[in-house]
Parts: sequence; C-alpha cells; structure tokens
Amino acid sequence: MPAARPQTAAGTDKPQRTTDKSRDKDLPLIEDIRLLGRMLGDVIREQEGEAAFALVEQVRQLSVSFRRDADEAADKALKKLLKGLSSDQTVSVIRAFTYFSHLANLAEDRHHIRRRAVHERAGNTQEGSIEVALARLRWAGLSSGSVAKTLAKSFISPVLTAHPTEVQRQSILAAERRIAQLLAERDEIEMRAQLYNSAKDALTPRELARVDAQLRACVAQLWQTRLLRHSKLTVADEIENALSYYEATFLHEIPKIYAQLEQELGEKLPAHSFLRMGQWIGGDRDGNPFVTAQSLELALSRQADVALRHYLREVHYLGGELSLSDRLVDVTPEMKALADASPDGNVHRSDEPYRRALTGIYARLAATLKLLSGGEAARHAVAPQNAYATAQEFLADLQIINESLSRSHGDMLAPQRLHPLMRAVQVFGFHLATVDLRQSSDKHEEVVSELLAKARVEADYSALQEDAKCALLVRLLEDARPLRVVGAEYSDHARSELSIFETAHRLRGLQGAEAIRHCIISHTETVSDLLEVLLLQKEVGLMRGTLQDEAVCDLIVVPLFETIEDLRNAEPIMRRYYQLPGIAEMVKRSGGEQDIMLGYSDSNKDGGIFTSNWELYRAEIALVDLFDDLADHHGIELRMFHGRGGTVGRGGGPSYQAILAQPPGTVRGQIRLTEQGEVIASKYANPEIGRRNLETLVAATLEATLLQPTKPATKAFLEAAAFLSESSMAAYRALVYETPGFTNYFFSSTPIREIAELNIGSRPASRKATQAIEDLRAIPWGFSWGQCRLTLPGWYGFGAAVQAFIHRPDKDAKAQLALLQKMYRQWPFFRTLLSNMDMVLAKSDLNLASRYSELVSDTRLRRRIFGAIEAEWQSTVQALNSITGDRQRLEHNSALARSIRHRFPYIDPLNHLQVELVRRWRAGQTDDRVKNGIHLSINGIAAGVRNTG
Repeated sequence: MPAARPQTAAGTDKPQRTTDKSRDKDLPLIEDIRLLGRMLGDVIREQEGEAAFALVEQVRQLSVSFRRDADEAADKALKKLLKGLSSDQTVSVIRAFTYFSHLANLAEDRHHIRRRAVHERAGNTQEGSIEVALARLRWAGLSSGSVAKTLAKSFISPVLTAHPTEVQRQSILAAERRIAQLLAERDEIEMRAQLYNSAKDALTPRELARVDAQLRACVAQLWQTRLLRHSKLTVADEIENALSYYEATFLHEIPKIYAQLEQELGEKLPAHSFLRMGQWIGGDRDGNPFVTAQSLELALSRQADVALRHYLREVHYLGGELSLSDRLVDVTPEMKALADASPDGNVHRSDEPYRRALTGIYARLAATLKLLSGGEAARHAVAPQNAYATAQEFLADLQIINESLSRSHGDMLAPQRLHPLMRAVQVFGFHLATVDLRQSSDKHEEVVSELLAKARVEADYSALQEDAKCALLVRLLEDARPLRVVGAEYSDHARSELSIFETAHRLRGLQGAEAIRHCIISHTETVSDLLEVLLLQKEVGLMRGTLQDEAVCDLIVVPLFETIEDLRNAEPIMRRYYQLPGIAEMVKRSGGEQDIMLGYSDSNKDGGIFTSNWELYRAEIALVDLFDDLADHHGIELRMFHGRGGTVGRGGGPSYQAILAQPPGTVRGQIRLTEQGEVIASKYANPEIGRRNLETLVAATLEATLLQPTKPATKAFLEAAAFLSESSMAAYRALVYETPGFTNYFFSSTPIREIAELNIGSRPASRKATQAIEDLRAIPWGFSWGQCRLTLPGWYGFGAAVQAFIHRPDKDAKAQLALLQKMYRQWPFFRTLLSNMDMVLAKSDLNLASRYSELVSDTRLRRRIFGAIEAEWQSTVQALNSITGDRQRLEHNSALARSIRHRFPYIDPLNHLQVELVRRWRAGQTDDRVKNGIHLSINGIAAGVRNTG
C-alpha cells in the first residue's frame, strides 16, 4: 500500500540525492504522507481484505522499479500482472492509488502552509506575498498613499469557469476539506506540545488520538464514497460546484486580504474594491446548448442566495457580540434612529440599540433573500420585511454601526466581524460574482441575420461583405427603432439568444450593474462581430440612445482573440472598430472601459507553445499602443483578460511570474484571468492556500504596475523570438496537422475517447461531430496529453526551433546560443516561458508515454510518430539545458521538485492500469467495471498531476 511501510525521504524505494537540510524540511510532509497512507492501507485491509492490500503493494513496487530504472524485468512482470487481474481487482487497485493521490495532495498543501509559516516566523517572507510587494514598493520610494491611490483605480478579477476537466465531486471535496482541517489541528497540537514540553502535557497524546480517530473516519468515508458521477454533470451542478469555493474560501479570505493591505499600508483603503470575483458558469453558452436564460437566472439566484446567507449569518453573530447598553455607552443620533426604526420590540433588548438595529437589518436581509432567490432565512426574531433595494443600502446601515462604535470607544469591537462583513458587502454585493455572457460570433450573426430578414431590412445579411455588414450595422445603431416584428415567428435559437440578453437586462435591474458587465465574443474575427452584439443589446434595452445621440451601453463588448490569425488581427480589428463614428464616445459614456480577452488554448492548439506565447505578447504590445492613443483622446482604459487554462499549453503556470512577464504597460492595475478545471480545486479548496493565491495576484499586479519590472525587449531579442516562433510553429504543425495518420495516432494513444464519455463537464469534447484536430476543443486536447504523460502541447517544437536558430547558415553558433542565454537572463517573457516548459517536461515521462503508444495497432505508424515525438522531447530538453545552464529539471523550483518526488511514484501505477483497461475496453470488454476503472484512473491522474486540464 502506498506509504504503508517505511520508505526513503524521496517517497520511493531508492534514496534520492537530497541534502540533510532538505530532508529535515521534508520530514513533516513525509510523516503526513505515511500517516494518511497507513490509514488508507488499514481501511483497505479491513474492508477489502489482506489479499487486496498485498496486490496494491505489489503493483506499487513494480511501478517504482519501472520508474526508477526503466527495468525491463519489472516492465514485463508488471504487464503480466496487470493483464492477469480481473476487472474487480483492477478497479480496487485503481481506487487505492486514486485516493492516495488525493490524500498526498492534502499532505502537500499542509506542508506548503507549514513551510510558509516557518519562513514568516524567521522573517523570510516569500516572493509573491503582499508584504514583500509593499516592501519593494517602499524601497523604490513609493508612499503608502500612492499605493492606495493605485489600488483605488485597479481591477483584479479571477474568473471561475466550468470546463470538462473538473473531475472532483462535492462529496469528495467536503471530505477532503475536513481532512485538511484535521491535519492543521494536528499541527497545532504538536506545535503546542513542543512549546510547552509534551512530557508534562498529558492532554497531547489524548488530543492526537482524538484527531487521528477523526482522520481515520474521514479516510474510511472517502473509501466508501464514489469518486465518479453516475450521470452527466449539468450546468446546475457546475454552478453549485463553483459556489462551494465562495462559502469555503472567497467570502472569508478576500476581506482578510483587504485588512492585511490596510495594516501593511498603515491607512484605510478606499471603499472601492479592486479585487472582485468573476464567473462564467451559467452565462457561457459557447458550445454548450444547455446554458440558457434559465441557467443565467439560476446562476444569479443561487449566487445571491450564497451571498445573502453569509451576510445573515454574520449579522446574527454580530448581534450576539454587540450587546452594548445605551445606559452604559453613548450612540450617535444615526445609530439611535437605526435602532428605533427596527421592528424589534423585545423588552429585553430595549436598552441595546445595536442588537435592535441588527435585528431590523436581519429582517431586511431575510426579505431581500426571499426577493432575489426565493429562499427563507434560518432564523426569524421578527418577520422578514422591507427588503433592501441595493447592497449599498445594507452597507450604509453597517457604516452607521461602525461610526457609532468608533465614537463611543468601541473600535476594538469592529475588526473581528463588522469590518470583514462591510468589506464583503463592498466586494460581493448581493450578486456575489460578476457573471459574464459568452457566445460564439457565428451564433450572434445567425440571430442578427434572422432579425434583419424578418424585418425586411436585409434578406441575406451573412452573404454581405464585411464593409457592407459594418455600414448596415452602424446605420441600424443610429436608428432608435427595434428590429423585431410583432407577431413574427422566430427560430428557437433566435428566441433563446434574445432571451439571454433580456434576462441579463432584468437581473441587472434587480441585483445591480455589477451582476453582469461583460459580453464576450468567442472567435472574434471581424469588426462586425462586435457591432452585432451592440445591436442585440439595443434590441432588448441594454443599449440606450443611438450612436448619433448620447448612446450608452450596459455590457462591455469583449472580443476574444483565440487563434494565431485572430491574435495577429486583434489590433487592426480594434483600430477599425474605434474609427467608426460614435463608438469611442459611446464607450466613454458607458464607463470608459474596454476589456479584450486573449485565448491561450486555441492559439496553442493552432501553432504550438512558443508561437502561441509570442503572438499573445505581440498582440498585447500592439493593443497597448492603440489604447494609449485612445486614452489620451477619449479616456478609454484597456483591461486585458487572459483566458488561461490549467496546463502550460493552455496558459497555465505560476500566476505571479506570468503577470510580471507581461509586456511593459499591459497591466496598469487592470487584469482579469480565468481559473479553470481542477486548478480551481488545487488553488482554492483550502482557504489558506486560496488566500495565498489571491494574495499573489494582488502582489504581482502591484509590482507590474508600479515597479514596471519588465523593460522593453531589445531589437535582437524580438528578432530572435520571431525566428523561434516561425520555426517552432513549422515543427509543431508538421507533426499535428501535416503528418499522415497523426489524428489516428492521437485518438489511439491517448484516452481522449474515454475522456469524452466521462461525466466531468456539461459541454461536449468537440465542437463538431468529427475526429478532426481542428474541431476538438483545446481543453480535452491538453487533458489527453496530460493523462498519457507526454504533455506535448507544453513543449513541442521548441527544441527544433532552437536547433534551427543556433545553426543558421549565416550566423555563428556560439554567438546564437549566447544570445538565447542572454534572453533567458534578461527578458522575463522568455525566462517565464522556459520555466513553464521546464515544469511541463518534469511532469512528462517518456517511458510511460511509450506504454500508451502501444495502444496504436499500426506498428509502423506508432514507431514513426512516437519516434518523432521522442526525438523532439530530447531536443527540447537539450535546448533548455543549454540555454538555462541547468543539469536537471526543476533545479530552481525545489517545492515542485519535492512534490514530484513524493507524489509521482504513486501516480505511475494509475497510468499502467489505465493503459491496460483502455486496451480491454477497445478490445470489446465494455462492461461497467472496465469503464468505471478507466474513469477512476482519469480522476486519479488528474488529481495527482494537478494541472492537467
């Protein structure tokens, strides 16, 4: 059983090259892994029997031998063992290693928190923390006031999205949160024992025994809880999954970040809340026919329910704490008026103005809850009544309480609960998170075309040339009349799309303008794509006035540039858009904000890792230059929205380095970025880890804005990057799009078909009913390569590009390599990109990938394509080593190296088992146990590797 018996510090049977110092640091992690592994082993023994436990251990030992030595004998023995397992045995072993992956993650998260605390106690705060960021700003001569002023104009928003790589069930997440809490409690007991000498503390062993008993119960609960869903995940399920992170992390931790900033800065931050949450779930219709107006309404209703129930709880507890009597303390006239206006007539509280006021506030919140979500409050001292019209009204009442406390020597009573509650209301309002609308441009065009045909304005709008489309749309935006014809029959699609916009208009009126602010256009390829969305907004009242006469638009029209070609056209499209009459003036009147979303996923699938990042870099520079001019003439501010996924191939990787590596002038206190798939659980399931990740976003944005660490790249750097991009894209496309049989190889050598069948998302894996790589969504594309441990989208093509660059016929090879080495030292863009490739390659494994290649029945095809992939892998490793000077992967990332050292020996068995079951499934053994085993292995590998989606 994993970790059930003594191991080396590396977590394998072979000692690794680790120093005594690092081994000492890792000891608590090793002990936690052993503890949880032993508990899981005990559960398996008790519930499955000694033979089942022994089988798990045998698979583990052979897998470790295979990883450690690429041992041919171990390879043969493992294959023989796995082929001889029954379906039930295979599923049992997969379950064991999958659960162990989950438990190892929890131990690792605990160790991350533990190590951070050690550093902080020693005064060594870590890069990416608010404390370090502010220290750097002070060292640069920036005052607290100037930092606060920057924050007052900033907008930082992580946006949770639903994508088919989120494999966690809520039941599993809840159990894991409890285990994380118990591990933290165990740490506290042991720390207290060290402080107070455990030999004299009879409580310590008793307390540890109590915590360990609860841990064992949780592990047993996990073992008896199914990991997989029996039915397809619905949009409603996705909404609930996302909301659990607000209840566990965001509602509590975001106010703490504001409090920390105020403490570090030594002054009160403005009421403006720069750190806000965004959400796609319920509003993202691109490729998901199940997202409708009803989904949008459900999302906003449930979000309001979560926000308001949080406020109700906090107000209830606040009422218990503020038992102050007006016979003992004075209150302000405003506070007295608030208490007197309360319907609370309880004589026992007649001299307690704060309690009476809070009872009235609770009644108003309960009425608001009923209005916005239909929910009932848990408690009713008085009947719900007089609902708040806006969150600002609620906040105003809390400010009256705060002011009164401040004036009557009650300041010390506010920071614990009142101040976090006030900040939560400022951040989350009644809507909790801003829901974005998103749809593909061709779907918008279909609706516009139908509207125009029914209104007899244009019989075939879609057949018009781009200039004619724009001219017609501008003319219609200058006309106050709607297009819909009374009594006309419209298609289901047109009615559904218009209903989305109508619902958005109504919900904004009900929950406030922050509830829905953005309308994102996937596959933006032309100016008319933007104008069509303006016309749809005008049709339902989201745009008022005309382009000629004081037009105001409620939703920011956000183009999403995704493919390589789209990224190259981003600046020309936006330039032409703002050259149209009345557009710039309308945007200025509507708030002066222009979000532009950049897609990392499709650009990578289109052109490979280096070209994707290079074209994103170039597009950002071009857009900043354009909007500098627009800011000067019209006061319009650009905000980049980064569509980052979990894998490096989809824009993943450390957020701190990614933000600091942005081109000069592209951040300016403004950034939105997506958080997708299982990365959401990895970052935000644990509140302390979640706070650290949110803090990192704030710290990086401040540094990128005020320190401007990224200097403009030199001409030589830019020319070198352009050459590398061209060569890398050529190598990547030669394999993926031009190699005969590659599509068959991909669908055979990865579990893409099985992933498509897994109930882990509400949208299909492909946009069309084909097996073309072009039609496959970028998410399952990257997810599949992560499962088979090749992680190809995160590195392929770079080695070939470097070889081509160094050995250019007209250049000196040593000078060329020296230039690349200089770029790595001096250019954050290049260094961060190579660092991410380094991480991806560290997580890849050619030996395991070769196992998956054996699923390809055509031997010649298998050898040809896997041989090409293997050669490029070796070339990329060599290129990275030559440029960085590193001798091995993750030489500068000890935390991740430690993580891989401890976790991967227990993920490998899942890969071996997955290959065996996929082979059986495709051979016709299509019973539920085989299918269940495959899907369990997908879950375990995704959980173990962590950023595979």
